Amino acid sequence: MRKDNHYFAWGLTAFLSVCAILLFYDIVFRSSKVLDYVGVLMGILAPILYGFAMAYLLAPVVNWFENTFFGRLKGKLLKWRRTVSILLTWLVVIALLYALMRVLLPALTDSVMRLWNNSENYYRTIVGWVQGLLENNPEIAQKATELFNRYYQDALVWITNNLVPQMQVAVQAVTGGFLSLMTVLKNLLLGVMISLYLLGSKEGFAAAGCKLCYTFFKEDRASLLIRGVKAVDRIFSGFVRGKLLDSLIIGILCFIFSSLFKFPYAPLVSVVVGVTNIIPFFGPFLGAIPSAFLILLDDPLKCLYFIIFVLVLQQFDGNILGPKILGNSTGLNSFWVIVAILVGGGLWGVLGMFVGVPIFACLYTGLKTYSDYRLSKKGLPTDSESYASHKPVWKEDNK
Repeated sequence: MRKDNHYFAWGLTAFLSVCAILLFYDIVFRSSKVLDYVGVLMGILAPILYGFAMAYLLAPVVNWFENTFFGRLKGKLLKWRRTVSILLTWLVVIALLYALMRVLLPALTDSVMRLWNNSENYYRTIVGWVQGLLENNPEIAQKATELFNRYYQDALVWITNNLVPQMQVAVQAVTGGFLSLMTVLKNLLLGVMISLYLLGSKEGFAAAGCKLCYTFFKEDRASLLIRGVKAVDRIFSGFVRGKLLDSLIIGILCFIFSSLFKFPYAPLVSVVVGVTNIIPFFGPFLGAIPSAFLILLDDPLKCLYFIIFVLVLQQFDGNILGPKILGNSTGLNSFWVIVAILVGGGLWGVLGMFVGVPIFACLYTGLKTYSDYRLSKKGLPTDSESYASHKPVWKEDNK
């Protein structure tokens, strides 16, 4: 039996080594063969991925319904607790989607159309500002105006030749492309059904995963692997779910306040502020600066009110709402959060700025756990304070 395990370990190592070499070759020489196969595989697994994502995001809501409203059920009614909780969860999701489509989407469309119709007036306003600021330096004003005109014309050409055709293709794919539309609807419907199964038997799937770990690994390694998975789940669930909920609340508050004070482009500004708030640290600035500039073009006084409101809103989010929802889910200090955002954004763009923080937190937690384990095996302390003098305190020295 030990001999078979030895051969299995060597075979698995050889297989993973070959896969790593092929992946390295594909990345270095950009043959894109692996990426093509991954794309095909992702297309096949799309319903399962959708279902897993839905179940992962909705699991806390299901648990909340179970514990809050059905926690005292006993006997035969106990088996209906999960079913009713899942049903209530999806009713809440459908109600939120309906409210979003009914209230926000039409207003957002009107804001975008208004912005497009007023783009020429805003262009003239900015040119007037530049000329007024540089009226004492006519040469610089002329060069600035020429530069701005060139960028403006380039933007119009990009919108006409690239953005509009791509939007038309996307609209045709969604509305006119029957097969594409049916594929998307099929994947979403299958994803919902899969999420129902996952939510209904999430404890059973977790137990099956633990069983497989103890089947293929030694007991200590299996326990370590399960602890690692739980740590990853804690980090991702605390950050991803919490950040999405936090950004949704911030967007709603911004929309309510902007509508009450009749800020121009209130729906568009609220969506920008809410979506960019997902990005840690830099998100509030990325959303507030273009939104404030957009309001400035329409009404400078309301722009000042908007800036004051955003500052108050971000203080509320950073000191009250964010810590209440997120807590210290990542365990990273501000420096490592900035590093994770910059590296993630450089690798995967805006999405990387969001997922870079939890991914880095998982790597950080794994490295810390392994470091503590190795130091404990050596008889060294695991706290960082013991190494402040660059000389660790051995256990024998404390005797």
